[in-house]
Amino acid sequence: MKALVLTEYFKLEYKDVADPLILPNEVLVQIKACAICGSDVHGYDGTSGRRIPPVIMGHEAAGVIVAVGSEVRRFTIGDRVTFDSTFYCRNCGPCSSGNVNLCDNRRVFGVSCGDYLKDGAMAEYLAVPEYIMYHLPDSVSFEVASVIEPLAVALHAVNRTRIRPGDNVMVAGCGTIGQLTIKLLGIMGCGSVTAVDVDDGKLEMALKNGADFTINSSRDDVPLCAARFNGGEKMDAVIEAVGVTETVGFSINALKKGGELTLVGNIQKSIDFPLQYIVTNEININASCASAGEYAACLKLIGTGKINLDDIVSAKVPLSDGADWFEKLHKGLPGILKVVLTP
Repeated sequence: MKALVLTEYFKLEYKDVADPLILPNEVLVQIKACAICGSDVHGYDGTSGRRIPPVIMGHEAAGVIVAVGSEVRRFTIGDRVTFDSTFYCRNCGPCSSGNVNLCDNRRVFGVSCGDYLKDGAMAEYLAVPEYIMYHLPDSVSFEVASVIEPLAVALHAVNRTRIRPGDNVMVAGCGTIGQLTIKLLGIMGCGSVTAVDVDDGKLEMALKNGADFTINSSRDDVPLCAARFNGGEKMDAVIEAVGVTETVGFSINALKKGGELTLVGNIQKSIDFPLQYIVTNEININASCASAGEYAACLKLIGTGKINLDDIVSAKVPLSDGADWFEKLHKGLPGILKVVLTP
């Protein structure tokens, strides 16, 4: 089969590789759409440390089943499907308590981190365990389905945050996760949603997705502007979807006493932290990692029309052109959220 292989940092090759073999509890999916995640771009240049070449990247995908293992019961050839990006063992302590995203033996499609290598979905075919598979309604396109994984990540983050009706909430970072978080907050009855980014194009998109106010943090004082927008009141909650010292810092300072901060972004491995402000104001800090079973809820939100993901897909391009698009994304393309690779 053909696959897009990271053969060395900054070098992707569209080449022939061996077809995957399926285990008895797996299905073989013909990939119809695979989105490029920001973590893939950070893997492309080696900064994440989680895409050690050679590896086939890609974990946001959908397709059609073309073969099933002997133990598979819920799926058959021809089914349209999407799937979780995470393998979990179902036996460890976190799995037993429902925290499958924290599995002691967790592996992720398209990740090669030294501890393991798991080729991903930027390929013609992928072997996927039945237990992380989901049927895809005919009304949902493969391209939209490839964005369900980040929607599940956003929903997990929202669920990790104590938000009550009428609360004023800020989202720091308006990339894919930030935009999807704003969409979700829009159906929760928040008093207001304030979006923060350095890209005016992404801020305009945030308004279309339900944000009430926007702040460009490259020009404006974020805590001051956020309070001014909300009648002088600081934020009840902030969801931070970047993960660098600056954005975490102004997110914390924008919070009221006893406010909620949920950290989703983690571009930097470590950051400076305003510890005294956190302690003296009793800021509640949550961390949110991946998703933990939110796929079914996401499919329901899409199926009922409460969430529309069409505007998240910025471009659809052939897998064979993937290397060029990785280079473009690495250099930075204003206003681009999701590039989806197709056969």
